Amino acid sequence: MKKFSILFLVLIMVSSLVLGCSSEGGSGGGDEEQVVAGFIYVGPTNDGGYTTAHDNGRLYMEEQLGDRVRSIYRENVPEDRGEVVRVIREMVDQGANIIFATSSGHMDGLIEAAAEFPEVKFAHCSGYQTAENATNYFGRMYQARYLSGIVAGMKTESNKIAYVAAFPIPEVIRGINAFTLGAKSVNPDVEVHVRWTNTWYDPASEKAAAEALLDEGCDVTAQHQDSTATMVAAEEAGAFSIGYNVSSKDAVPQAYMTAPLWNWGEYYLTAVQQVIDGTWTNAPYWGGMDEGVILLDELTELAPQEAAEIVAEMEAKIKSGEFDVFDGPVYNQAGEEVVKEGDSMTDGEMLGFDWFVQGVVGNIPAGN
Repeated sequence: MKKFSILFLVLIMVSSLVLGCSSEGGSGGGDEEQVVAGFIYVGPTNDGGYTTAHDNGRLYMEEQLGDRVRSIYRENVPEDRGEVVRVIREMVDQGANIIFATSSGHMDGLIEAAAEFPEVKFAHCSGYQTAENATNYFGRMYQARYLSGIVAGMKTESNKIAYVAAFPIPEVIRGINAFTLGAKSVNPDVEVHVRWTNTWYDPASEKAAAEALLDEGCDVTAQHQDSTATMVAAEEAGAFSIGYNVSSKDAVPQAYMTAPLWNWGEYYLTAVQQVIDGTWTNAPYWGGMDEGVILLDELTELAPQEAAEIVAEMEAKIKSGEFDVFDGPVYNQAGEEVVKEGDSMTDGEMLGFDWFVQGVVGNIPAGN
């Protein structure tokens, strides 16, 4: 997640003081065959969102591989080259064989460290740079965004949906566009109102942005943020919400309808298993719903009853390849046809999104 660079399309893609370790279920450090996997997190593991999703994946990988792996992690690592390099050096000193950096802003530090430690494997979430011993990985979250947009579009009564978004980068813009297309597929009159926070994780800022949009008449919220604050604002206002990253049905039961979810466990399991087997490569990864890395949470009883059937039908078409979210015709905010009927956006075009589709209310700040 998290990198302010359109170069992502080229290849398809202060910190915690305590270094976290795996559960005691792992074997001791004396086993030479044991792989040590390091994880660098931009937020706390209990953020209830983005970092929680990655940490759930780490724990799943550990559970599946047992004594063959030991994991270490660092929370709250800022998107700063020097700090990332410092943390990586610490992890290498602890025996790390493969290191995952989970935020785009960690990319430059990871690539620098990859040159310093050619014997270690590196993987960077959502970046675009690679090296002989470094790759990047991400998922086609826009697919689940589209499906969640269907739910929101059917639920809204005001035809105004709030979308609280972190940074105006292609990843976030792509998600907003996919969500809007999903909403408009079932409700042509709907508008998706975007408010930027310029932060990935700041519950106070996220909640303030959501409250402002709710005050403007939005009655459903969606988000590209790492905390539950947007959903909390919706619940307090008597509105409804679409979450992100992990399920929040227990956290905000009076607002939550569903959420696009990350399921990182299978990717982390595969990558670490490849290190164990000696088959790891630096080929970038961009998996989708068909591979299970992207999911849509179960719809709660707050979601429109008729939404489940439509969502299931479209999910099946996405998984089979019969339908792609950005199949034409697709129009921009000005009503101009950007993707013609019969055409579909390429991965490179999707990874370089710098414009909004018709139905989005809001601007992309200059310079992004």
